[in-house]
Amino acid sequence: MTQPSTALGLIETIGVPALIAAADAAAKTADVRVMTFEKADAGLITVYIVGDVASVRAAVEAGGEEARRVGKLVGTHVIPRPDLSVSAMLESIWRKNAPAEPKPSAEPAAAEAAELSGTEGGESAEALAKLSLQQLRELARTTPGFLLNASGINTAAKAELIRLLTEKKD
Repeated sequence: MTQPSTALGLIETIGVPALIAAADAAAKTADVRVMTFEKADAGLITVYIVGDVASVRAAVEAGGEEARRVGKLVGTHVIPRPDLSVSAMLESIWRKNAPAEPKPSAEPAAAEAAELSGTEGGESAEALAKLSLQQLRELARTTPGFLLNASGINTAAKAELIRLLTEKKD
């Protein structure tokens, strides 16, 4: 949200069906990104949408109408070009609420690493470099005694994961 033309849109509903319908309609209406949602008490849920100002306005309007049709719309709001401090606050919310990436089975990542390196454990850096960051993170999660915890694995760079995995020889 550091670009000057970026806008923030909010759609607040009561209940999940209205929220999902609103987010779907918003995403299909304009070139926007549905970032996350946040739940409050009594079924109150807000979805955050970002994009250029015109797209967010159109998406929030369409999403609000769909939420009203499907369930209960509490309100909508668009903030064109939010202040950097607001953007920073939202980035922390989005990181905290980010949906987990779909986790592929650890076995394909480990098997691919073993196949590329020709070993069963202690993969070579060259073989690991051919894996995606997601595959490396899954491999690290399934490596017994790996030096980083889940949070560290989720934020580690590819080079760091490769280094730690090559040091971890069984």
